[in-house]
Amino acid sequence: MEKARPVWNNPLQFVFACISYAVGLGNVWRFPYLCQMYGGGGFLIPYIIMLVVEGMPLLYLELAVGQRMRQGSIGAWNIISPYLRGVGIASVVVSFFLSMYYNVINAWAFWYLFHSFQDPLPWSSCPLNSNLTGYDDECEKASSTQYFWYRKTLNISPSIEENGGIQWEQALCLILAWLVVYLCILRGTESTGKIEQLANPKTWINAATQIFFSLGLGFGSLIAFASYNEPSNNCQKHAIIVSLINSSTSIFASIVTFSIYGFKATFNYENCINKVILLLTNSFDLEDGFLTPGNLEETKVYLASAYPTEYSKIFPEIKNCSLESELDTAVQGTGLSFIVYTEAIKNMEVSQLWSVLYFVMLLMLGIGSMLGNTAAILTPLTDSNTISSRLPKEAISGLVCLINCAIGLVFTMEAGNYWFDIFNDYAATLSLLLIVLVETIAVCYVYGLKRFENDLQVMTGYKPNWYWKIIWAFVSPLLIISLFIFYLTDYILAGTLQYQAWDATQGQLVTRDYPGYALAVIGLLVASSTMCIPLVALGTFIMSRWKKGKTVSV
Repeated sequence: MEKARPVWNNPLQFVFACISYAVGLGNVWRFPYLCQMYGGGGFLIPYIIMLVVEGMPLLYLELAVGQRMRQGSIGAWNIISPYLRGVGIASVVVSFFLSMYYNVINAWAFWYLFHSFQDPLPWSSCPLNSNLTGYDDECEKASSTQYFWYRKTLNISPSIEENGGIQWEQALCLILAWLVVYLCILRGTESTGKIEQLANPKTWINAATQIFFSLGLGFGSLIAFASYNEPSNNCQKHAIIVSLINSSTSIFASIVTFSIYGFKATFNYENCINKVILLLTNSFDLEDGFLTPGNLEETKVYLASAYPTEYSKIFPEIKNCSLESELDTAVQGTGLSFIVYTEAIKNMEVSQLWSVLYFVMLLMLGIGSMLGNTAAILTPLTDSNTISSRLPKEAISGLVCLINCAIGLVFTMEAGNYWFDIFNDYAATLSLLLIVLVETIAVCYVYGLKRFENDLQVMTGYKPNWYWKIIWAFVSPLLIISLFIFYLTDYILAGTLQYQAWDATQGQLVTRDYPGYALAVIGLLVASSTMCIPLVALGTFIMSRWKKGKTVSV
């Protein structure tokens, strides 16, 4: 007898769970960056095309597999073929890597949220130096928001070689973040512009990649969620709804982000102009109010020709203020969330209120994605009779959260942000492409597209039309192979891998080469998940031949 499986109370609950998982921090800090880098509104053309030919079909495929097999990622692919069990294991490994570092972002959001109740905001101005004679030198060379992020939050070391100690404030915030995730898990399933850029191949590659990773394909989370559906659930409709809402959220986030970019750029430009005016007024004893933004350039030319000696002395201090350069500055990731946004927030009216609202929003996005990530790990474990017969679900969930939290303390060290970047850049990219490629080939050519088509008809009452079948059988595999080749080529051509390190003496980021042991960790991250697929298939083949030989000998 098949043991009773929990189900969603209604289809809407399932859709909300998928949306909560898919709509994450990447919608806020990655998509706007890509729009700015690749043609603004013109980026929407390849993005929408990739959504239609890649995002929706692959999302539909994973939801249908989970709903049909009613198992987590390992069990689902084992039913299709024992040789494919490694695909599910690879998904669990990637989700485990993601969970190890992703919750650190929620810890940082908690840290900023707690500080948002201060008046003034602690990142609104630079602190005084030890002599109380001026502002801190590092903060003066950088900015108050950069100083609060790199020094007060991360207390970052100069390089990845200098690990430093654990920052206990961040460690406590990380423990709090995992406690929140664990409490949510306990509630269970029942609750839970430039058009010429279109000719640039990287524009299309990045559009496809953004769709791919934003929907969370390949992690096993979507299969896990769908496994709790009633067999008659309309997974095709839900795949379309989730895809459209996810993309709409990205576009809306871009509108908000570009508004903040404009506000920040205008404020910084005006602040820069005022500093130059003050410097020239004091240096040449000009009358207050004489210099204005309108006559500044003309006056600079006059002063340089009339007083060349005096002007040359202060010339290094005269900044080149440009609104265009401010607007062209493209930032993504933690730099966008914890530096650019906070710089804009500190200059708003009632800044504490906006800061609280913003970091509560980040927490909602981050925790929603974390619940999906942990579901991808927990569902295969709880589906296993060997494990679930010995431990209750609460204990399994607690152990997974505890192990992830303990390992995650590495990211709260002084060099933790460098290791965070390594995991963020290399733990999932190639692995997920390989996983989803094998998934697509397995459904179409191992399980059989005709058989899968009949399964969908039995479950939902209708077969998928020709569009879905063509995309699954031909277009998606070719597209994923193209992405895979692009990333491999990119890694090879990049040469020595490098990272951005914080130089406190300059108050800015500098580029450094990764040391040998960091490169070894990167290789291990990529290999430990991708090699699961061929190794498990090889092991299954050997065991099958061994059992067959044993049977024959008997």
